[in-house]
Amino acid sequence: MGPPFFPPLVPLTFHSYCSLSCQINIKMAEIMSRKRNTMMSLNFITFITLLISVLLQIHGAAAVVVPKSNCYVLDNTSHVYDFTSWVGHPFEYDGKDTDIVIRFCKDVESRSQTGYVDFGRFYASDDFVAGSADFNFVQGFYKGDLTNCETSFDKMGRTAQVNIRCGNCLNEACKGDLGCVCGVSFDSSCRVIAELAIPCMRQGPRVFAGFTVGFHPRSWEVVYNGMTQLGFEKIHREFSFGTDQTHVSLYMTAISAVSRLVGKPIVKVNPDEGLEVKLLGSAADGSPPTTLSPTMLVLDWRCEKSRDTPYEVNITIPVEGYEPIDFILTKMCENRQDGPGNSTRGWALFGWLSCIFIVTSTVFCSGAFIYRTRVEHLRGLEALPGMTILSACLEAVSGGGGGLTGGYTRAEDPTNTFANQVSWERQPVSGQGTRRTSEVKYGSI
Repeated sequence: MGPPFFPPLVPLTFHSYCSLSCQINIKMAEIMSRKRNTMMSLNFITFITLLISVLLQIHGAAAVVVPKSNCYVLDNTSHVYDFTSWVGHPFEYDGKDTDIVIRFCKDVESRSQTGYVDFGRFYASDDFVAGSADFNFVQGFYKGDLTNCETSFDKMGRTAQVNIRCGNCLNEACKGDLGCVCGVSFDSSCRVIAELAIPCMRQGPRVFAGFTVGFHPRSWEVVYNGMTQLGFEKIHREFSFGTDQTHVSLYMTAISAVSRLVGKPIVKVNPDEGLEVKLLGSAADGSPPTTLSPTMLVLDWRCEKSRDTPYEVNITIPVEGYEPIDFILTKMCENRQDGPGNSTRGWALFGWLSCIFIVTSTVFCSGAFIYRTRVEHLRGLEALPGMTILSACLEAVSGGGGGLTGGYTRAEDPTNTFANQVSWERQPVSGQGTRRTSEVKYGSI
């Protein structure tokens, strides 16, 4: 085997070096461009994902508002079904002797040759409840015709119970599009039981049943049975709080078995600036509310900017496994409000100034008193600053009588006649320097 073959080395000229470096730069630029495009694609996908998640969160945080009518029901899983559009829809059942007419969420009547007999009316949403395994829902109708039913329970007259099944009857399918009456039976002449099959609509959101929010521990003006009441689901100017009301107390109750699912309230103000809102109370700390011990949420809000339209304060209460409780309170701000710190700051400044004035006055009076006693050799009241002016004023008021210390004689120096003349009304001086006569007045003002 011969020696290995090596290709001849070609000298690297300047032009070949530039060509090689240009090719390397082009390749590197292509690689960087591909990476940049890949990163931009990933960023765009991430942005779209975040946007979708935010939109889903916003949609999920929408308030569960109570339906516009009392014709709604919660199923066994706490999902709401709104039958507002069904109110008054008639379902007829042809019997042998009598015909039964069920007007959905309204009343039940028995029609025959002798006339109509009322078997009760639908009054409140509490009469529309979830059913057992055989039926989905149950409607109750009460306070019907009282004739021959005077001895009924609580004198409620004739009553009716409508068992609602989603779908068709067990023995046959309904001919109508909105369902039919499967059968009717009479417990007595005062009570009728009917079975109704209807195409149930799509279930609504899951409601945190039993949860209430009100302005009193035993009221539920804002939220009842987990649903926001009308008036607090959006901005209503007539439901707005006034400017002077700086505090609003809300009381929350829930079933004790599920009260720990309630989270801390979250507040959002629209617009962001102009209204300062603070959450206080046991509910703001996350304490679980119960029926026997409601928690309190205090809104401390103050106007920082005046506005013609009310401020929107959106309060969201997250509930684990359920739709969040969401309601809106509004506040008018006709003028700016100062916080409690601003009002106390003025009194604090006044106190400091008063203190400084009192201390300064005390030091000035003490210094003047010491000066007059040591330098001017004055004693008693005359040594106090301003007593000369006060004596002159009192003399002017009294009409020229004795001054403040008129007729006062110092007893320690009875021979000094000039020093004893303290009064503005000069007394005659004895030549022998003896004590004054009994006409001298002591302590006269």
